[in-house]
Amino acid sequence: MTKRYALIGAAGYIAPRHLKAIKETGGVLDVAYDVTDSVGIMDRYFPEAAFFTEFEQFEAYIHDRRGQGGAIDYVAICSPNYLHKAHMAFALRAGADAICEKPLVLHPHELDELAMIEVETGRRINSILQLRLHPSILALRERVAAGPKCKMYDVDLGYFTSRGAWYHASWKGREEKSGGIATNIGVHFFDMLSFVFGPVRENIVHHRASDSAAGYLELERARVRWVLSINRAHLPAHAPAGQSTHRSITVEGREIEFSGGFTDLHTASFQNVLNGDGYGLEVVRPSIEAVSHIRTAPIEPERGEQHPDIEKVRAS
Repeated sequence: MTKRYALIGAAGYIAPRHLKAIKETGGVLDVAYDVTDSVGIMDRYFPEAAFFTEFEQFEAYIHDRRGQGGAIDYVAICSPNYLHKAHMAFALRAGADAICEKPLVLHPHELDELAMIEVETGRRINSILQLRLHPSILALRERVAAGPKCKMYDVDLGYFTSRGAWYHASWKGREEKSGGIATNIGVHFFDMLSFVFGPVRENIVHHRASDSAAGYLELERARVRWVLSINRAHLPAHAPAGQSTHRSITVEGREIEFSGGFTDLHTASFQNVLNGDGYGLEVVRPSIEAVSHIRTAPIEPERGEQHPDIEKVRAS
């Protein structure tokens, strides 16, 4: 049976990937909502979908459709981070499952509140964690799983994704709305690390600024030096010329570059949900706890090993 979708945040940066995923998995977008009407991208995928810029109208439309036997199966959520919790709660109470972008929430206690709503409604929340589906990461996980059980891996994680001045003027530049750099651009990397190397044992912050962050994680099977940045000046010297984004994880001196294919995994994520294999609240909890700690922890440069690019990040 064809699945029917609603989309919250249709004008956002990530919405086109959700539209594409809905289309490619055989779904139909019934209705979309955004506070801005710059949503011409919808014409490429679902030109007949209803659209509203007032949430009350969007809500009424969904409830009317439900009363007429045309209930929405899934609500895809691409809204700003601080609105995710409210929009997921709305989806569940409207009789739909939620498929939400990272981070699901900004604070760990909000996961408990959402879990209660799942029980109350019988519906389910699913998080987009596309790195768990990236071939390079899956291959690494298999290699670690097949290796000596007592081995501790030395890992460097660097994620550099250039953003312009607009970033700091938008909700993304406001920590109370985005959660800051580690939460907004890093949460699924921290999830990926625990997916491959096991749970966090120690979490130390070396640097925290509006455009960058760095620190040290000790996981069950890895010692991780990490750095995140949206500043173009921080791109490593070995990044390919003209490339504004560089995602890299180095394990025991061997670099695994996974910039390629990163943007093509939403369709696989949606298919996982349709297959009943979506990533729920408890899967997400460790990464939400990790970034929540990073947001407020003291800066302790003298503890743990520092990422080799940290001095370049600190200097600019």
